[in-house]
Parts: sequence; structure tokens; C-alpha cells
Amino acid sequence: MQTILALSAQGVWIMRRILVVDDSATMRKMVIASLRDLTDVSFSEAGNGLEAIEQLEVAPFDLMILDLNMPDMHGLEVLKFVLGHPSYHDTPIVILTTKGDENSRSEAIAAGAACYLTKPFQPKFLASEIRQLLTSVSV
Repeated sequence: MQTILALSAQGVWIMRRILVVDDSATMRKMVIASLRDLTDVSFSEAGNGLEAIEQLEVAPFDLMILDLNMPDMHGLEVLKFVLGHPSYHDTPIVILTTKGDENSRSEAIAAGAACYLTKPFQPKFLASEIRQLLTSVSV
């Protein structure tokens, strides 16, 4: 297990928060299970883009894992909204989607996605990417 704590400006160690956004409850559980070795990380879930934005308004997250194909609001719209908001523009967003075409990948990266992964995913690779992103994020 690897501990991913962050030291706040006040010198206090805090737990990192990850929001997993996917319209499939099963996929959200699989993603979280893949990251179970990351200690001192808490997870929240959202079943669509609007729910994700609502959760951001309640409390900020250190990282978001986001599907593109969702009802209510496409993941690319969520990505642009979140990164366009002054309070969240530094939040790393990992796209995790079934869309493996180069156009979707290019569009998401151009919009500011920190990483673009396709389903089915390799749990160890996902954990490695998330670990790397969390250790580079300041609090």
C-alpha cells in the first residue's frame, strides 16, 4: 500500500479526495477497487455530470476520474466547466472512457485533461497514473 497524503500550507497532513464520475455504478466500483491500495485517499461518486458539478460545489476534490459518455451532460462539457471555473482550474481530470478514437482523445487533452485512458483499463496502470498525479498536486 502507498500512502498519498498532502501537506497543507498550515503544515497539517490531509487526506486526498477523488471524485469518480461514471453513469455505471459497476464501473465506479471497479475504478475505486482498482485504487484500493492508495491509502489516505477518500472517494466520492457521481452518476452523471450534473451530480459531479453539484458535489464540487459542496467540497473540492484533488482529482476527478471522468467518463465521457453520460446522460444529462457529456463528460467533455463537465471537463470544460470544471477547468474553466477559477476554483477548480488546477484539478487534474483523468478521462476514463470507451471512446478510443484519436479525435475524442485530442479534444479532451486540448480541453485540459491530465490523462486519457480507455476502457477496459488495466487496474495497476490506472493506480500508477493516479498516484503520479496526486503526488504532483499541491494543496
